[in-house]
Amino acid sequence: MSMTAPATTAMSFERLVTTIEQAHARLAAQASRAVNTRLTLRNWLIGLYIAEYEQDGADRARYGDTLLERLSERLAAAGVSRAEARELRRYRQFYLIYPQIRETLTPEFGITLLPQTNVTNNRESPTPEFGVAAGDLLNRLSFSHIAELLQCDDAPKRAFYELECIRGNWSVRELKRQIASLYYERSGLSKDKAKLAALAQEGAERAGPTLAIRDPYVFEFLGLKPQEVMSESHLEDQLLDKLHDFLLELGHGFCFEARQKRILIGDSHNFVDLVFYHRILKCHVLLELKVAAFSHENIGQLNTYVSWYRKNMMTTGDNPPVGILLCTQKDHALVEYALAGIDNGLFVSKYLLELPKKEEMQRFIEEQLAAGVLGETTVGEPAVGESGFAEGDR
Repeated sequence: MSMTAPATTAMSFERLVTTIEQAHARLAAQASRAVNTRLTLRNWLIGLYIAEYEQDGADRARYGDTLLERLSERLAAAGVSRAEARELRRYRQFYLIYPQIRETLTPEFGITLLPQTNVTNNRESPTPEFGVAAGDLLNRLSFSHIAELLQCDDAPKRAFYELECIRGNWSVRELKRQIASLYYERSGLSKDKAKLAALAQEGAERAGPTLAIRDPYVFEFLGLKPQEVMSESHLEDQLLDKLHDFLLELGHGFCFEARQKRILIGDSHNFVDLVFYHRILKCHVLLELKVAAFSHENIGQLNTYVSWYRKNMMTTGDNPPVGILLCTQKDHALVEYALAGIDNGLFVSKYLLELPKKEEMQRFIEEQLAAGVLGETTVGEPAVGESGFAEGDR
């Protein structure tokens, strides 16, 4: 007598969608945690190596105070990312403040990557006393979180934010906001700490598994370029593509240099939409596009970029950089030019002659909007790109 297999319930289309969504979310979270853990461990190990060399290096006296600068140059030449001197100082600080990360290393891993000698004067973190295990620090916090925590000089304060950040699954932006709002200090003064904690956690921005891939540390660690992982709104993608061609076709000396140019200002990573070098004016021209009406914050941001370029990118023979801000709305466009500290009347006159007129730029934007460059996307409402990020996440 033949046996028939038990009947199975056929999967519906909605069930298919739900199953794939669940698998994607779970595996994306695991992948994100794995990348962040390895990146954090890499930075901790770099700090360990530096600390040990500074104490026991055979030729450490030869380099003295220039050690990190010299090391940064060699590592950059070898293609090691995020190895600027300031980052190397941060890695060393990371190791000195969190020596307990060593506990998370497996014996095989330790034999391969840990040096044979150990620094004996490590400063112990107070974290274990407050219940945060080394594994939680490594697996639950990204290095971007840790970089914010390293700025807390007071050890109990740092441990407080470690606990609250892990408990609330805060995003990096939320951690920065809570520190800036003096949550720790307010908690110390509060008579009802539990209620304050509940209020702080209520409405806090949570870290999603895909947020970490946007982190400059992470995508450089993976060998990716910013444009490969930075989602933009449909409007910005379309207009920036056309603006790039438009400015080059004007024939006024524009030479394209970069798109989504990443610049580091303090501890903040910023991205300039389009960067040109103008061969007639002999200066950089920075272009920023905002999917919103004009605001003073926009012009302030552009002026910051222009000032940074003036300080860090000008070379002999260059004139000061200028910036162009384009703000879009559904039925009009506003163009503003940023001149950061330019007081040379002759240069300003030449700049007004060589750069596109505001009316010309405004007409171009309006024509593109009228031609349906947006497709089905509503102006002013950020669309979500293929990687799942809204423009506001950038």
